Amino acid sequence: MRRLTGVIGAALLVVGSYDPALARECGPGTEGSNEMERQVVLGIGGLFVRSEDPAALTAWYEKHFGINRTPTSYDEEPWVQEEGPTIFAPMPNDVAMIPAGKTWMWNFRVADIDAFVAQLEADGIAVELDPETYPNGRFATVIDPEGNAIQLWQPMAPEEPED
Repeated sequence: MRRLTGVIGAALLVVGSYDPALARECGPGTEGSNEMERQVVLGIGGLFVRSEDPAALTAWYEKHFGINRTPTSYDEEPWVQEEGPTIFAPMPNDVAMIPAGKTWMWNFRVADIDAFVAQLEADGIAVELDPETYPNGRFATVIDPEGNAIQLWQPMAPEEPED
């Protein structure tokens, strides 16, 4: 198990643990097979929704459902569900990461983003792989047939600051 702590973009933080072996356990290849092991998503890494008043909506969910606000520092804990970390992040209606006319975006955690991107591209799906490695991992974006954005996230632990 690896411990995750990091920043998504400029504002989101994830703390939790995951087991990258989960993806390997679900591959279709059999012993002795030359078939490429298919990648599977490990879980939901976040749900991003548009909101007229993100602060008010965040406060309402925190009050009524116990979902922590999106952390703004490494000292704050995010909402963590069983089997993996999840970010709850109401966003302004004009946020660029969610396509116009859509109100949400998936974020799926994956064990190996390069293998997952290669798998999608081999299936004829366009993928935009972010060339930057962030303190909490790597990202890629896919658009589904309905025009909904899907963000793939390979979590990584940030480097510890030197003393």
